[in-house]
Amino acid sequence: MTSRERADLRRNRAREVDPVRCEDIAEDLAAAADGNALLGRSQRRHVERCLRCQAEVVQYRRLLRAMRSLRTEVLEPAPGLLADILANLEGAGERHAVRSLLSGRRVAYLGGLAAATAAGAAGAIVFASRSRRTRLAG
Repeated sequence: MTSRERADLRRNRAREVDPVRCEDIAEDLAAAADGNALLGRSQRRHVERCLRCQAEVVQYRRLLRAMRSLRTEVLEPAPGLLADILANLEGAGERHAVRSLLSGRRVAYLGGLAAATAAGAAGAIVFASRSRRTRLAG
């Protein structure tokens, strides 16, 4: 057996032994990088041999380190920021109250106009019926 044939045989055996695909363990890599989950033996063997999965683990670990560093940072708000936010909220509340008041009045005006129109129509009908009776009588 030549050295090339032996290398091919080793590669074929590695494929048979390593049926795990990158897509199959993609979600498990994130949990394993965080320490929340452990990879199975075949998954660990795959990661040891697969540069793509190794790079994913490195990226997850970098991301976790960056997130942990952000967790320890305390950001102080700018002076007066809270007062500005409260003033803006108060102004928005006042504008909403004025709009509500105006729309409430608009409804009242429309209701009054409808009532006046109905009263006028009723008066016209009464007037027309009286004038018709007087014409018939006379």
